[in-house]
Amino acid sequence: MNQVQTLTGPHIRTANTTRNIMLHVAISLMPALLGSIYFFGIRSLYITGFSVTVCVLTEYFWQKITKKPVTANDFSAVVTGILLAFNMPVTVPLWVVALSGIFSILVVKQMFGGIGCNFVNPALMGRLFTMVVWPGAVMQYVAPRTLTTTGFDAVSSATVLGTVKNGGEAGYSYLQMFLGETPGALGETSKLLLLVGFAYMCFMGIVNAEAALTYIATVIILTFIFGPAGLFTGDILLNLFGGGLILGACYMLTDYAFASRRGRLLYAVTAGIITAAIRIFSFYPEGICFGILTANCLGGALSLLYKKHVYGVKKA
Repeated sequence: MNQVQTLTGPHIRTANTTRNIMLHVAISLMPALLGSIYFFGIRSLYITGFSVTVCVLTEYFWQKITKKPVTANDFSAVVTGILLAFNMPVTVPLWVVALSGIFSILVVKQMFGGIGCNFVNPALMGRLFTMVVWPGAVMQYVAPRTLTTTGFDAVSSATVLGTVKNGGEAGYSYLQMFLGETPGALGETSKLLLLVGFAYMCFMGIVNAEAALTYIATVIILTFIFGPAGLFTGDILLNLFGGGLILGACYMLTDYAFASRRGRLLYAVTAGIITAAIRIFSFYPEGICFGILTANCLGGALSLLYKKHVYGVKKA
């Protein structure tokens, strides 16, 4: 039987495979996971492990049922499970985690063709799904156990940004916000540990720091200019450390959405503008989930705003 070989070019060969990249991302999230156990107790580990298990099994069984190549061992579902848990409070019921994981993998990822074909971040979309359907289960935060000896139910609290948005005082120092001693989701509180993990990814060369920094800069500049008390009255450190900005910038914005530098920066600025607008003008204190997901959906339109270089064609 004659074989027809099709040659297309150019071919770019690299040691970075999907499995290799996702493994490094999972490793980079371990400091924040250990921090969540320290601040919120061993249930943080149970929630994260359960979330990862649900995501991996959902991907495995779906691919088996549909007779597609099984990619459940490429660590992408593991990363989705970890990030999904990191966006949940320690008090979240496990059934909510399970349904959110199934939705993220099955609906957002697999039904669009699997990894590389989903047009939005699965973990963020899973977070949005739970916020819409079960807001009371995923938006009831508690203070870290390092600040209290009472049970979680007795110390339910709003996030720092939520308290300030409602006219209250932050109640926590900038150092506490940076270290993680504030109410919030499991993986978003310790900015120090998130940055340690992000530095590891940068060192391994699997993430582009420029896009993350552009996103962060866009948000803090706009929230500073359009502050609550007038122009140039925003609190830069509060907006930087008081919520999930660093988690979103370092681990969710940095999906491989664009190949070119200009495309990545445009994508980051767009997400930053939307995030800042929600923080400034809406009743919702965060805006990260909506900002990044909206930028995901606008990816096709954004790609039309810059001219991509075609390999093999000399630049003018």
